[in-house]
Amino acid sequence: MNRTKRWEAICGLVGSLAMMLGGGILGLSVAPEPARADWSSYQQKVQNHAALKSKLAGVSAQLANQILSLDDLTSNQIPAAQQSAIDAQQQAEQADSLVQATNDRLEAARKDRADLEAKIRQTGLDYDDAKAGVAQMARKSFHGSETSQIMDVVTKSSSTQDFVDKMQSDAAVTRSEANTANDAANTLNSSMNRKQRLEAIEEQISTLKAKADQQQAVAQQAVAAAQAKQDHLQALRDQGTAARKQLESQKAALTTQSAREAADIVATESMIDSLNTGNPGGSADPHAGGAQQISNGGGSRPARNPRPAPPSNNGGGGNSGRGNGGGGGASGMNYAVPGSCPSGSGFCYGHSTGNTVGGSAYPARQCTLWAYIRRSQLALPVGSYLGNGAQWAGKARGLGYLVNNTPHVGAVMVFARGQRVTSWNANWTYGHVAVVERVNSDGSVLISEGGTGFAAFPTYETVYGAGNYQYIHY
Repeated sequence: MNRTKRWEAICGLVGSLAMMLGGGILGLSVAPEPARADWSSYQQKVQNHAALKSKLAGVSAQLANQILSLDDLTSNQIPAAQQSAIDAQQQAEQADSLVQATNDRLEAARKDRADLEAKIRQTGLDYDDAKAGVAQMARKSFHGSETSQIMDVVTKSSSTQDFVDKMQSDAAVTRSEANTANDAANTLNSSMNRKQRLEAIEEQISTLKAKADQQQAVAQQAVAAAQAKQDHLQALRDQGTAARKQLESQKAALTTQSAREAADIVATESMIDSLNTGNPGGSADPHAGGAQQISNGGGSRPARNPRPAPPSNNGGGGNSGRGNGGGGGASGMNYAVPGSCPSGSGFCYGHSTGNTVGGSAYPARQCTLWAYIRRSQLALPVGSYLGNGAQWAGKARGLGYLVNNTPHVGAVMVFARGQRVTSWNANWTYGHVAVVERVNSDGSVLISEGGTGFAAFPTYETVYGAGNYQYIHY
């Protein structure tokens, strides 16, 4: 006994220490460090801003500030406003769910009241429901299986006295159960009769009604806040559109190649953002929205009423022959051809496009869906079942597309499984795809891409070492 008590004391002490550690020491813990991905993204933004400023050396302060302001608007302010709008929308939806749940409970209470009022009309206000129900159970317990109980006692008794004792014992138990049931019925009857139950239901209805009204007011405020966030986001996008137009009109004042390129990149990024929308489906194709294929990449918002942008013919020319080699040169490709394939075409440029069901085979917000949407905007061929990102080059080549290692505006850029993109790697299972928006003078490419890991759908980034990747042309 003493040993048991000692162990109990030790266990109690250990439990107390655990509570102290959990409630005291852990309560003093500092906030967790930011996620490494967030820190890496921040560093990347700082580096991009510094690189942009260096390209604007010698440009007038006013024009340089216009370019830098548009870049900040597109890279920082709009994504932050987008995330804020998403959070506000989620809060509004949660508030609405609470209202619905409370209204469901209120409806159930009103039904209980209606049922009880119907019983009162039938048998009166003083009818004892509890006692009647329990009395019925007592009658069944005493009479319902009497014969079977006697037969069981007879067959299992070793003597007459044993039989009598067992019968008396069973009868006593049955009487005790019946008395207990009757006492329970009396307790229920005294604690809550029909009148009291009706009053309790009325009180519950009143409480739920007040709660539902309060939650409805909170939900309305959440909806208003979400709309305000969305309006702010749209205002920033409108500001970006105006700033981009103003920048386009002043590009002639840029005298250096690096400054013109910087302005082009910022304007292109702003143009890509203008394709964003709050529609969670993420598809410009009426048939899109299926979930057959999966790929890695970022993105959390789809394209809004995408407006086609004409492909820019950066890069070399070439003859009209069609090679399907994978070399680093673009020989065999006529860059004047792309841009004349109607959206949804099943056959274009002398081969099957593989477009059979539109974009419905690609899941919302993924890189494969964005590649389908963007190619369709640029009037370039694209298939419905090109698979995960890493599979696109092989499947496109099999359909007759030109695939090589030379980037060109509008080409689908294919990343192998685990291949480095910029500060991150393509998914080790699915790979990744993007669309080339601009080929820069230093050989890097500006790409647009989709995927659930990004703050925007589509998003964009500049990739170096462009010859290390495969490109699907037409």
